[in-house]
Amino acid sequence: MFGKKTTIYPYLYILPAFLVMTALVFYPLVVGFFYSITDMNQYNMGTPYVKPSYHLVFLKNYIEAVKDPQLIRIFFQTVVWTLSCVFFHVVFGLMLAMLLNRKIKGQAIYRTLLLVPWAVPSFISAFSWNWMFNYDYGFINLMMVKVGMQPVAWLTSPGWAMAAAVVTNIWLGVPFMMVIMLGGLQSIPEDVYEAAVVDGTSRIQKFFKITLPLLKPIALPAVLLGVIWTFNMFNVIYLVTGGGPYHRTEILVTYAYKQAFENWNFGLASTYGVIIMLILMIFTFFYRRIADAEQN
Repeated sequence: MFGKKTTIYPYLYILPAFLVMTALVFYPLVVGFFYSITDMNQYNMGTPYVKPSYHLVFLKNYIEAVKDPQLIRIFFQTVVWTLSCVFFHVVFGLMLAMLLNRKIKGQAIYRTLLLVPWAVPSFISAFSWNWMFNYDYGFINLMMVKVGMQPVAWLTSPGWAMAAAVVTNIWLGVPFMMVIMLGGLQSIPEDVYEAAVVDGTSRIQKFFKITLPLLKPIALPAVLLGVIWTFNMFNVIYLVTGGGPYHRTEILVTYAYKQAFENWNFGLASTYGVIIMLILMIFTFFYRRIADAEQN
């Protein structure tokens, strides 16, 4: 009898987390999926005094989304945005982690300073970079003019606008990847490197044959998280470029937002939300399979 009672405790321990997850994740997910099969908009969504009058349309929104001529281009922009940001997150994060893993003076100060971009709220950083990319008064163009270069139309030229957004997100995301990589580097036993030195292994060989293979179990989940976060990074795109010019920096999550709060088509916006979730789920499934195959 005592044994049966004790089996309740694990469920009691996870109950608060389950309730929070239900309120913040599961319930909105179900509601969003339901809205995606309705024709909900600002006119039929209802108010505290008027009953909602939207109707089920089932797959109509999904068909409309697939037929949207801008969807393929925006999806391609989202992929370019995600791959560019995550690539530099990993490269710069690993470089900084390797520098901080050495015994240098002021190591704690450097670590603290490099964490500042991650500690500052993302919307504040996005506003700051938006100002620095200003054509007439931005810090970057002013510095370029002082050294004899021509100013760049960062926020009004399609190519430069995407570059500006990527630079901003690199600033925000590198500290997270740096911390993860630094933790992975510190978990590698020094004996492995000492044995490699005895065998006459060069620095480059140690990096490719010891550091990278032993970092994989930590780096692969971090990259997966980075892809998911960057794919859904609303703040940077919306606050730095606004998706412009001419929707050339639009990504799926900002496009869904504009469908909801500019076109007031909540049903279609929810459909794009479901599509984003499905894309990330499919990516995660194949990514995990490839990662598990490499580790085995």
